[in-house]
Amino acid sequence: MQQVDDIDRRLLRLLQEDADLSTAELAERAGLSSGPCWRRIERMERDGIILGRRVEIDWKALGYEVQVFLRVTLDKVAANAFDEFLRAARDVPEIGDIQTLLGRVDVRMDVRARDLAHYQEIYRTRILALPHIAEIEALMLVSELKNTERLAL
Repeated sequence: MQQVDDIDRRLLRLLQEDADLSTAELAERAGLSSGPCWRRIERMERDGIILGRRVEIDWKALGYEVQVFLRVTLDKVAANAFDEFLRAARDVPEIGDIQTLLGRVDVRMDVRARDLAHYQEIYRTRILALPHIAEIEALMLVSELKNTERLAL
């Protein structure tokens, strides 16, 4: 675990609230001068604490109205089933997140589609074509009540 102090945590909280802050704005809000602020941010980037800054996209504004979470259990008879499945799943452009899990379910994936007809096409032509699937459970998103990657620091 990387060492961070209270000032680092304050900077991280501010960046989680607004990743677009300039170093000068960040320093002012954190009660620092620009030089030390910049050095702290640079150190946390170098140490892998800050991995990057992201753009948040409103998928509905781009016409993607449907989000489905798939929970996949793989048929792991073949020695390389897991790797083959993941390699093929990464090539499906409508699949956003892919996560491997411990437990009955092996993989969780997020699929975005314009509408139900588009999702059905993706499901029939791309998802079901993925290798080594034993079972799929689909959960359609109805409403999103909280979506954050923020960590209480």
